[in-house]
Amino acid sequence: MADKQISLPAKLINGGIAGLIGVTCVFPIDLAKTRLQNQQNGSRIYTSMSDCLIKTFRSEGFCGMYRGAAVNLTLVTPEKAIKLAANDFFRHKLSEDGQKLTLVREILAGCGAGTCQVIITTPMEMLKIQLQDAGRRAEFSASLLQSSVSHNPSEIILIYLLKDKGIAGLYKGLGATLLRDVPFSIIYFPLFANLNSLGRRNADGSAPFYISFLAGCFAGCTAAIAVNPVDVVKTRLQSLARGHHEDTYSGVKDCISKILHHEGPSAFLKGSYCRALVIAPLFGIAQVLYFLGVGEFVLSLLPGQKH
Repeated sequence: MADKQISLPAKLINGGIAGLIGVTCVFPIDLAKTRLQNQQNGSRIYTSMSDCLIKTFRSEGFCGMYRGAAVNLTLVTPEKAIKLAANDFFRHKLSEDGQKLTLVREILAGCGAGTCQVIITTPMEMLKIQLQDAGRRAEFSASLLQSSVSHNPSEIILIYLLKDKGIAGLYKGLGATLLRDVPFSIIYFPLFANLNSLGRRNADGSAPFYISFLAGCFAGCTAAIAVNPVDVVKTRLQSLARGHHEDTYSGVKDCISKILHHEGPSAFLKGSYCRALVIAPLFGIAQVLYFLGVGEFVLSLLPGQKH
């Protein structure tokens, strides 16, 4: 049977909507993950995810828990759209010869998706991390808040990065982002596809929405924990706020070496459960909307489009 032709615009719409909903639901947990990962050399401002969220709420209010969300919500649409659509595109191209996708081809499709998304992911997370971590570093937070009386905080950071480092400043940590996102996609997409196929019960061969949701949650959780050590490295490299007793890093190798020497291997697990709690529902929601075909429905309503 011939493969169903994919609609790239529809996939972009699906991925964008899914990203917006997912990020809105789990952003406070993502903020806790960033702050926990940035604690180093014995610093224990926060002892756990719940402790971080409670302290953030008390000191910065409810809006403080969504610090940096504007950047994420603005850029997560193209980021998630590119990731999901690219994987779908590569899977389609790799199965054009009529053969069933092998595990190797599924991995190649995931690798392509992870590589494509970093063009958006790196600057998005660079800006997001500065805003999320502002409350942890009091002096940086005070400076940021004072500067942002008449300006958007993300604009202040963007201007600073562009003036001080140029476009390259927005892509600090690009190598670490690639090392995280490519393996993540290699693990996530084949695992999701195989789990999702186990639950196919609909007449058209598709899986019920709850199977897609559970498969997305489990695959996302597994992939998130697997690449968490690289996520810690990426977060440290992209953080501008440094205390007097906190390390600075010149690159991925230097960061890994200093973390191992000063904090031990367990430091690479910091924020792992937070990351799992962020990624699992985010990708579960993403896959449900993706397979519901919201994008296809939206396009069908446009003039000149057939249902």
